[in-house]
Amino acid sequence: MSQFLSSLLILSFFFFFFNSLGTNSSPLSTRCPTHHCGNVTISYPFWVHNVSEQLLCGYEGFGVRCEKGKVILGLPGDWHTYYVKDINYTDYTLTLVDIDVTNQSCPRASHNVSLGTLPLKYSSMDLNLSFNFNCTFYPPTVPSIPCLNIGTNRSYVFVENHETEDFDWSKNCEEKVVVPVKQTQINTGNLIGGFGMAMNGGFLLDWGRVKNCGTCESSGGYCGYNIIAEELFCFCNDGIIRRGSCKDHSRTNILWLFVGLAASGVGMLLTYITIRWLRSKRSTTSTKNGRDLEAFIRNYRPPALNRYKFFELKKLTNSFKDELGQGGYGRVYRGRLLNGRLVAVKVLNASKGNGEEFINEVASISRTSHVNIVTLLGFCIDGLKRALIYEFMPNGSLEKFIHNCSSEKITPLLEWEKLFQIAIGIARGLEYLHRGCNTRILHFDIKPHNILLDENFCPKISDFGLAKLCTQEGSNISITGARGTIGYIAPEVFCRNFGEVSHKSDVYSYGMMMLEIVGGKKKIDVVVSHTSEIYFSHLIYRCLELDSDLGFSSNMTIEENEMVRKMILAGLWCIQTNPFDRPSISKVIEMLEGNIEALKIPPKPFLFSPPGSPAQESSTTSIL
Repeated sequence: MSQFLSSLLILSFFFFFFNSLGTNSSPLSTRCPTHHCGNVTISYPFWVHNVSEQLLCGYEGFGVRCEKGKVILGLPGDWHTYYVKDINYTDYTLTLVDIDVTNQSCPRASHNVSLGTLPLKYSSMDLNLSFNFNCTFYPPTVPSIPCLNIGTNRSYVFVENHETEDFDWSKNCEEKVVVPVKQTQINTGNLIGGFGMAMNGGFLLDWGRVKNCGTCESSGGYCGYNIIAEELFCFCNDGIIRRGSCKDHSRTNILWLFVGLAASGVGMLLTYITIRWLRSKRSTTSTKNGRDLEAFIRNYRPPALNRYKFFELKKLTNSFKDELGQGGYGRVYRGRLLNGRLVAVKVLNASKGNGEEFINEVASISRTSHVNIVTLLGFCIDGLKRALIYEFMPNGSLEKFIHNCSSEKITPLLEWEKLFQIAIGIARGLEYLHRGCNTRILHFDIKPHNILLDENFCPKISDFGLAKLCTQEGSNISITGARGTIGYIAPEVFCRNFGEVSHKSDVYSYGMMMLEIVGGKKKIDVVVSHTSEIYFSHLIYRCLELDSDLGFSSNMTIEENEMVRKMILAGLWCIQTNPFDRPSISKVIEMLEGNIEALKIPPKPFLFSPPGSPAQESSTTSIL
């Protein structure tokens, strides 16, 4: 131990002494370099993005990219990107041009400018242009913008505080966007013909000093940022990176050298003891899980799947500001990639499971490529933090379109034809998982909440956290414990006496979901409880057996009535108690797309029949 302490003291001496004198350091020019991109000089407090750098010399948020001779800067909010036309280091101003309007004679302003918490402010040399789109009522004396008019709706642009401010534009127009432009670029007498040129001329922003950088810059240093530790540092002329200030009094006071030496030695000793103690207490299981995840990623990561650091996800999601929803394994947030593409970022709970749900999703969904399967774009493993990045589905989940249980926002129910096409799309996605992949994938959690809809209401199966892979030839698999959501779990999944777990278990969940779609349209709560499942299914069986009206709207067309009957009959076949009696998902697609006369009423599962009833005692005919 004495030898160890001696070594620590010697190391501490050299560490403290050299750190104080500024030796073994690199020049400031290499720490805070100047770059040139096109006609723009990029220097402090701006910096160029470099993924290999952890310590950045400059202000947080002032990172730019150089692409094809143009400087690009992203602003907070929705992280819209702008061309940096000029940076004036004397006046502390920069000129930005919205990428979306570049070289357009009649640009449509699509978003307001957001500065967030950056040390930026709007310049007094700018004017605000107010755009008002799709106005249904307007002052007859105010000229509109012909190139932005749509039909009888008109669009207008004017300088804010113009004489038109007395008119209530927000009440009569669908959308309002306010953007700044330079005063010198705008001709207030001819806005209609000159607003495009003004927007292409850009707008000015002033920048100021970051609040916590004052001490560093006053001492002659440059403020820097550690993107991993999220800490501010000071880059000094002697090449040393310090906290706070570049003023170093250690050279004039030898006493502090020995105080620091002793404190450093004791600190290192305590650190060594603490690390050894923590390592002895650390869970072997968690360590093994971390190694397993990294090994899995090395061996099975597809080339097209991007890996992100957690701090990158914070930037993509604007510090996880916009939450889309949450499930049993984590929360989902809206994000935007640097190329402008919207994504959904699912941050997994660190306390849930041992990484199995992460491996399940990456291993299963990364093997897929189908129009009805959501696309996985990337992932994050950063310490205990894990996340998955998916394509963004603007219409959310199917659940909100078949249940209007929220009092805050009412979502209109979809028409029968659209619901029917969604049901077929989900079935095709399942068919691909069961038969189209080299390795069969069983989902085990098919429900409306896990069906996402794109802008055209095309359904995509998501959330593969409970999925299982099995060989293409093998039909039955072995699982430990029940998995899935109550109301959709097949009987054999929670009780093996009902049969073997297989792809037919997904078919059961799909059938319950189809009946829920029908029940939701009819405003019957199907899956609130087991009793309601039995009640709804029993009513449908009785109506079908008596060939009576199912009780839907009298305004339904013949085609719609046929679609509903197909969904009900196929759904009832899917929820047969014995897995052997259920159809494969391919057969379900044939049922939905085939002739209604070819569909027979299935026998009633004994779970839905009173004890001793004929339906419970009858035998069933298998549909494979």
